[in-house]
Amino acid sequence: MRLRNVPGARETIIENKFSIQQPEQMKGKWAEVFQNDHPIHIEVGMGKGQFIIEMARRNPEVNYIGIEKYSSVLVRAVEKLEDFEQDNLRLIRMDAENIEEVFDKDEVDRIYLNFSDPWPKDRHAKRRLTSTRFLERYDNILTPEGRVMFKTDNKDLFDFSLEQVEEAGWILENHTYDLHHSEYNEGNVMTEYEEKFSAKGNPICRLVAYRHAK
Repeated sequence: MRLRNVPGARETIIENKFSIQQPEQMKGKWAEVFQNDHPIHIEVGMGKGQFIIEMARRNPEVNYIGIEKYSSVLVRAVEKLEDFEQDNLRLIRMDAENIEEVFDKDEVDRIYLNFSDPWPKDRHAKRRLTSTRFLERYDNILTPEGRVMFKTDNKDLFDFSLEQVEEAGWILENHTYDLHHSEYNEGNVMTEYEEKFSAKGNPICRLVAYRHAK
């Protein structure tokens, strides 16, 4: 996917009150950032922010942190926050590979992965956000009861993800190849991609996985 450069994107992000600069300095201190001990849910690859902003609106008792690698995408989420009056949301521009430098052991309660880049070439499999390499990273920051929730319209990526969950020794709590026509759709918040793909009739796959309690 080619991303257009958005002039002034980085400056707009830096100046926004919801944006966190030098997030590695917050490792182990996110409860201080939010000034409460509410559970922390993060979205890795948040895109333009529709999902996480709506989740934060609906659930003021949960703290949300959105992670996005590209300024040109993240700035679109920042623009959506003009009328957001709650204080349970923060945004970070960073690469997901560095997630362990930003969150401490047992600091995160839930990780959302929505319509992640499929990295279709086999040689890039380790870059997929549901690979065993990334599951190991999540293992180091999730609470013992923590969950990873993954949605995609890419069946090949979904099948790969199911295999990786098993290979990593995680437990598959539930999964579906057609979320919008399943029992798990109640309360589902759609992303921009999800709206686009489902409007075309593409079924949405979803899984929830967790680790053995330590």
